[in-house]
Amino acid sequence: MTKEFDSKRYLVKPGKKVNLKDWNPGEQRLSSDDKEADAKRLAGLNEQLDHLQDLLFAAHKDKVLLVLQGMDTSGKDGTIRHVFNSVDPLGVRVASFKAPTEDELDHDYLWRVHQHVPGKGEIAIFNRSHYEDVLIVPVHGWITPEQCEQRYAQIRDFEKLLADSGTLIIKCFLHISKDEQKARLEQRLADPEKRWKFRLGDLAERKLWKKYMQAYEGALAATSTKSAPWYVIAANSKTERNLIISSLLVQALVNLKMKYPAPEEDLSGVVVE
Repeated sequence: MTKEFDSKRYLVKPGKKVNLKDWNPGEQRLSSDDKEADAKRLAGLNEQLDHLQDLLFAAHKDKVLLVLQGMDTSGKDGTIRHVFNSVDPLGVRVASFKAPTEDELDHDYLWRVHQHVPGKGEIAIFNRSHYEDVLIVPVHGWITPEQCEQRYAQIRDFEKLLADSGTLIIKCFLHISKDEQKARLEQRLADPEKRWKFRLGDLAERKLWKKYMQAYEGALAATSTKSAPWYVIAANSKTERNLIISSLLVQALVNLKMKYPAPEEDLSGVVVE
């Protein structure tokens, strides 16, 4: 991680109103035109993250939850693939939240989420999350504004429980422009190897872009807290996105000040023959 990285630049300050126009999705502060230099920098962050994950697992004290939210094509899968490509998969778990099943709908909306939170020494990544229930749901009018406010409060309480139980929470909104989404959907449609990802429903949701931005602004403002902050990630550039999130994770894990545990037995004088 280099000195110029400032996580506060991406932070949604708790208690502040959010206007996503204040964040430029095409910003490139960490990346450059030098692809080789950017790849080298990302590789260095990958190496640091690998070491920190090993330390997290060995210390078996803290838990880490990374939440990835964003519009279709914003790069949630790509983030996981590139940010964690050097990390031991045994210490990382990914949970993807799609449309709830019939069994999940029979329970409260947080029921299916709680069972996927990280255990001690583990990094859990939410590819979409409990925030679907304060984004897509109000956009389609399936709950009232009052019910949405109630859910904001419930989510704050839920995340406080996790934080109070030793979970480091980092929530990232992958911010892309409507034009960038159009380009990525067109690429997906044109590529025979990616067409399977294309859904006609994506076009229907795209027509609701303005409502989704308003829903994100409301959710970010209502649920960014000191113990569970939101970060707005410039994601038009995939390299920029990966560098920001890698830097956020490395910085946060370093700040845990973790140490390897002492051996359980006295190993002085032990010789391996």
